[in-house]
Amino acid sequence: MYIRIILKNKMKRNKLYLVGAFVAFICLSSKPKGTSTRDDNMALGNPSNATSTLADLNNYLLQKTDYSLSYNNSKGTANWVSWHLSAAWRGKARRKDAFATDISLPVNFVKITPANYKNTGFDKGHICPSNDRNRSVRDNRETFLMTNMIPQAPYNNQQTWRYLEGYCQQLSLEGNEMYIIAGPSGSLGEGENGTAASIADGKVTVPEKVWKVIVVLQNGNDDIKRITSATRVIAVIMPNTQKVNAHSWNHYRVSVDQVEKLTGYDFLSVLPVSLQDTLESRKDTVQIK
Repeated sequence: MYIRIILKNKMKRNKLYLVGAFVAFICLSSKPKGTSTRDDNMALGNPSNATSTLADLNNYLLQKTDYSLSYNNSKGTANWVSWHLSAAWRGKARRKDAFATDISLPVNFVKITPANYKNTGFDKGHICPSNDRNRSVRDNRETFLMTNMIPQAPYNNQQTWRYLEGYCQQLSLEGNEMYIIAGPSGSLGEGENGTAASIADGKVTVPEKVWKVIVVLQNGNDDIKRITSATRVIAVIMPNTQKVNAHSWNHYRVSVDQVEKLTGYDFLSVLPVSLQDTLESRKDTVQIK
């Protein structure tokens, strides 16, 4: 009887061990390849060498929690906005629509207000998107500062440009992280009321084009070291017009070299020059579903 009890208990322990091992296997096999994190919004460099001094009011560096930017006081918009995107930045906070003047600008800067866009025929177009920063109300609210806005043609902002934003957000849900930089170029865009070089009595320049550069990586650590010649880089240049939606966003893909030629900025500057040359010379050709 004693031996039978010992054997019975041993069998129970073996069953428990096997069940535990099976559960551990399931957990390990379903574990994502990399955990999403919030990383440095300017990890790939400062393309215009912007500084937080008042030496150049048209290339003034603002570093916020959710993005960084170079602000142009004479244009009333950012030159560029740079941010990191992964699932760690995203959540279920509701869009706030809390457009607000950026009071963090120095005293002697022109402060653009939401009212400056009223009845202009142009949207207050986010550069760093609201949906890229919806982990918390605070995060989302920061994307509505006017330093993160440009006068954008409604069909550009609400359709073609937004679909590219949605594509990046979907990539973030599929285990990817991205380093993104975007901004305006030129003047004379087309809104609902026709073309305009500026709004708000000349305080805000209406861009002729909008551009974006996106470096895509699987979630992981040591991101800069993981960028290779095989890394996917997406770059686009879109006209800021109501006719932009005649094509899908992927129609507007170009090389990073073309964006550099358009803007005069130096992208991916933290990478070795030879690697920059490789990544910046080619156009993304991944088939978009």
